[in-house]
Amino acid sequence: MLNQNDTLVLMIDIQEKLVNSLNKTTIVSKAEKVLNAAKILDIPVLVTEQYPKGLGNTVDSLQNIINEPAFEKTYFNALLEEGFLDKIKSYERKQIVIMGIETHICIYQTALALLDEGFEVYVVKDACASRNKYEFKQGINAMQAEGAKITCVEIVLFEWLKGAKHPKFKEIQALIK
Repeated sequence: MLNQNDTLVLMIDIQEKLVNSLNKTTIVSKAEKVLNAAKILDIPVLVTEQYPKGLGNTVDSLQNIINEPAFEKTYFNALLEEGFLDKIKSYERKQIVIMGIETHICIYQTALALLDEGFEVYVVKDACASRNKYEFKQGINAMQAEGAKITCVEIVLFEWLKGAKHPKFKEIQALIK
């Protein structure tokens, strides 16, 4: 189960052109909930952007929540980018909550690399997307087969809280009402 003191959130490539190619705004609203909860609970967030010159930057509404600049990448597996794994390790968190675009490419390859590095990986299924339903499903199934835990926004938020007596319960609850 997730523990807010052991978690790092990794948001992968929720960028303007990628979101527009999906014709879905759901992923942005789901990611906003996770990012806002992480901010309220002081959980660190790292963000990647795949080739921002061509795909644009992180969607504005998400950029407004996070304070950390995005880590530019060209590899699909973010851990192949120089210094990125060291950046993740610097937080000394063992649980990685991962979400973003595209599920079967960048999320999949990064999740498997994180698992290989000994991290617990939690894929927020409803905050992930692919252009094609079949590829999305295959990406989720492949990550689960390799040991990633498949979860959703509300499970993540309430696992962080543990119970209604958490001092930030009402703030987090307000995110999903």
